[in-house]
Amino acid sequence: MELGEAEVAERGAFPLQECPTGLVDEDTFKLIYSQFFPQGDATTYAHFLFNAFDADGNGAIHFEDFVVGLSILLRGTVHEKLKWAFNLYDINKDGYITKEEMLAIVKSIYDMMGRHTYPILREDAPAEHVERFFQKMDRNRDGVVTIDEFLETCQKDENIMSSMQLFENVI
Repeated sequence: MELGEAEVAERGAFPLQECPTGLVDEDTFKLIYSQFFPQGDATTYAHFLFNAFDADGNGAIHFEDFVVGLSILLRGTVHEKLKWAFNLYDINKDGYITKEEMLAIVKSIYDMMGRHTYPILREDAPAEHVERFFQKMDRNRDGVVTIDEFLETCQKDENIMSSMQLFENVI
């Protein structure tokens, strides 16, 4: 079932009262997104997510940008989904994921999930997560992950591939 612009806006993606023009700025996006994660601080992750959806980099997400991004994530090919994910992690858009970029994303996810998780997360958990990511993804051990390394490794990983298909049966 596909939703029209009014239905998606009404259901909370772009609330009409918050975004009557069909545009959302970063502060509004953070406010909306934070409502989904009241137990933590979603501000930083929402910033990264906003930049991934802001396709033209103009500081606002058009309703069309949001729909295109969601369409890729929900109904795109595996290749399209992985390219979108790479774009999210490549914070400075230079074509590489660095350990610093990945650590910033991972820390923002941990912050978003909140400090009151069970089991309690150790302080060094984000750094360990990044190290495991780079052990798996950085095939030539040059300290960065390219789109080709990312695509190749993800497509060979059964866990990643099954999680990418999770939403295909929902929508």
